[in-house]
Amino acid sequence: MPYRVQTWVVSLLISLFGGLIRFIRLDYPHQIMFDETYYVKDTWSMMMTGEARDWPKYVDGVHIDTLFAQGQTYLYQDTAEYIVHPPMGKWLMAIGMELFGGASSSFAWRASSAIAGTIAILLICRVALRMFHNLTIAAFAGLLMSVDGVAISMSRIGILDNLIMVLVLGAFLCLLNHRDWALAKLRAAHERDVAIPGMVVRTKPLKPSERRGEGGDQHAAAGQPSVRLVVRSSGPVVAFSWWRVGAVVLLGLATGVKWSGTYFFAAFALLSVLWDGYNRHQVGYRRWFGATIAKDGLLAALYMVPLYIGMYFVDWLNWFIHPDSYMHDWAAKHPGQGITWLPEGLRSFVEYHITMWKFHTTLTSPHAYKANPLTWPLQIRPTSFHWNKLEGHPGLCAVSPDSQCVSAVTSLGNPVLWWFASACLVLTLIMGLIARRGDWRVLAVWAGLAGGWMPWWLYIDRTTFTFYSIVILPWMILAICYVFDWVRSNLSQFAFRWISTGVLTLIVLVSVYFLPLWTGMPIPYQLWLQHMWLHSWI
Repeated sequence: MPYRVQTWVVSLLISLFGGLIRFIRLDYPHQIMFDETYYVKDTWSMMMTGEARDWPKYVDGVHIDTLFAQGQTYLYQDTAEYIVHPPMGKWLMAIGMELFGGASSSFAWRASSAIAGTIAILLICRVALRMFHNLTIAAFAGLLMSVDGVAISMSRIGILDNLIMVLVLGAFLCLLNHRDWALAKLRAAHERDVAIPGMVVRTKPLKPSERRGEGGDQHAAAGQPSVRLVVRSSGPVVAFSWWRVGAVVLLGLATGVKWSGTYFFAAFALLSVLWDGYNRHQVGYRRWFGATIAKDGLLAALYMVPLYIGMYFVDWLNWFIHPDSYMHDWAAKHPGQGITWLPEGLRSFVEYHITMWKFHTTLTSPHAYKANPLTWPLQIRPTSFHWNKLEGHPGLCAVSPDSQCVSAVTSLGNPVLWWFASACLVLTLIMGLIARRGDWRVLAVWAGLAGGWMPWWLYIDRTTFTFYSIVILPWMILAICYVFDWVRSNLSQFAFRWISTGVLTLIVLVSVYFLPLWTGMPIPYQLWLQHMWLHSWI
């Protein structure tokens, strides 16, 4: 079987395995869990009327969430609801609800999240393959994504964060493809330039790592010259590619799910430009620094920023179309207020965003599962989505008939995976500074943390939750892959296989142990309690 076909077969099989974990018993529990109270009901009212509608909290003394799960799904009111996130995530959730049974099916509520989680497994396989050019490491990445607890639990609940994760991961893969395309174009141009008399300024010996082809480029094949020919040029323009356009579109959609997509756009756009500039330098262009600013940065910004903003407006198209959308007529009711030089529609749109901004930056209300963003990589305070005492002794409760039977859905990452990944993040920095200086993949790993975790350091006092960490999980996994790629390159194949297999086996066994807590399986209370390794998990 050709190697390229092998990579796709392995990636798809691993995705199928992870998909089964996400889809089996997806409809359990058949009740609104945690923040599904906002997103599921909003999605349904948007599907029915075009805009999210207000819902009564109680009807005849019964909570609206209970009535909705019982099939009374048309109790929404005529007034538009004040929603604090852009609407794109709910429209993506609407796809699952439309395809899998509508509001009466809890499977349908969560189908889009499960699809996103399954696609993410395929994407992380392709990302790891693009970065490390090794099928074993790519399979390793996919399996880690398949069995992690945050990835599983976030794929089995109808909320937004899994959708952001898969969109930004897809954008990251597009930028990796752009990098490879741009690098090939720069090398081809360099070969032509060195043939021009007088263009070569000097030669520069290659580092041992460059001669061995470290860095994932596989360009140091037999016959690689031992010197780099530096030419008096800046090289061709590589700012535009359809891969980069695709990345911007996906990042615009991600921002249309939650504003946190903006941080990823900033981090990834900068990363992509730095990659282009670094490649100019490595290929052998003397004027690479100025070209990084003028040819790479400025030219890319000329289309990336407008396209990104345009995609965000597309996310809100429905708000502009419906005259009864929330705050749609604010400008007409408040003449002379707001940004008066804007047309009324845009003035209302801006004012709505100001109210959203105030909400997000002042949200400090106490919550039982509030988690400091600094602790997310260590999974110190997981989020309980569902916890219920059950009658009788179904499922695993049958093994302990004297114990109370409980069911839980907890967004808790596989502790071995997350703790090991946190250590690997530190190791990637050390390796990037000492063992693999100039390795572009260190920036690749940390770019995901820069876009999905570090911005939250500014909001330590804000009410945040550990399940937000789903957006950084792919780069936690890539940190593990980076360390194992170093092991593969510097130790024997025997050592690499034993170490990687041992770590993967341990992580899988821990996932099997915690699987009931991620999927709502009935278990004895004492067994649930034994899973609470840290007091902060209770």
